[in-house]
Amino acid sequence: MPNTVPNRKVICDELLAAAAHDEDIVVLCSDSRGSASLTPFFDEFPERSVEMGIAEQNLVSTAAGMAAMGKRPFAASPACFLTTRSYEQCKVDVAYSNTNVKLIGISGGVSYGALGMSHHSAQDIAAMSAIPNMRVYLPSDRFQTAVLMQELVRDDKPAYVRVGRNPVEDVYAQDCCPFEMDRATWVRRGTDVAIVATGEMVRHAVDAADLLAEQGVSATVLDMYCVKPFDAEAVEEAVRSARAVVTVEEHSPFGGLGSMVAQVVGERCPRPVKCLSLPDAPVITGTSPEVFAHYGLTGEGIAQTVHEFLPQA
Repeated sequence: MPNTVPNRKVICDELLAAAAHDEDIVVLCSDSRGSASLTPFFDEFPERSVEMGIAEQNLVSTAAGMAAMGKRPFAASPACFLTTRSYEQCKVDVAYSNTNVKLIGISGGVSYGALGMSHHSAQDIAAMSAIPNMRVYLPSDRFQTAVLMQELVRDDKPAYVRVGRNPVEDVYAQDCCPFEMDRATWVRRGTDVAIVATGEMVRHAVDAADLLAEQGVSATVLDMYCVKPFDAEAVEEAVRSARAVVTVEEHSPFGGLGSMVAQVVGERCPRPVKCLSLPDAPVITGTSPEVFAHYGLTGEGIAQTVHEFLPQA
């Protein structure tokens, strides 16, 4: 049965559960409580909810100030605005000041579809990863989102979490979601090709691995939910047992997962690397599935790329 629960709702559910036992947890939004699925938190804990309006820079600075006073703020805003309009505040007020602010980028990647480049966040992995002291996470499904949030509500370090707008088909199961903080998750182990994916692309990577298996190609799938800290050891292990590497991300081709994987592979265990991503151009207009299909970011598209690329490896 298809999943109908988006990761953003899981974030709200986990914050509600944590806030019932921790009075320091607060939530801030920038005119986005509905799109962030955080209305239930505002209804349950109005005294711990702050609506900043369309003011992303103030959102981040206010969250940092609250953290400096001992609160545990979670600041949610569309990823496209959170990581561009308030980039300096993320860099200085949160990361450089080492304040316990969790930045939640909602509707990441091309979730906003037809609204186009102004509302797409195809640069956030590169931008946020480049900030010293900032962790960057892209959970792959609702179950991984839940365990990641359970970790984040307990720790005291800055972080950026990017999730999409729509439900994602499950990668894991509620009673079987292997997870280690800041370590990549092995979804499949293979010997021909290593597919390294992050966020919503992990499900498509798993679909590709299943298709490839039917055709006699053995594929590793590595879920790199923790883009920073980057689990270079897991990448090296996955690559050493493969002939080639394919990375998959809902991001620009520059400075994201592909660049990070290629750097590790080039330094530690050279193999041919193919990076699948969004193009260095405004993407086509359409829903997320339509955009993914157009650029080959689906199970079928990834499998086709592997078939074309592997003989050259």
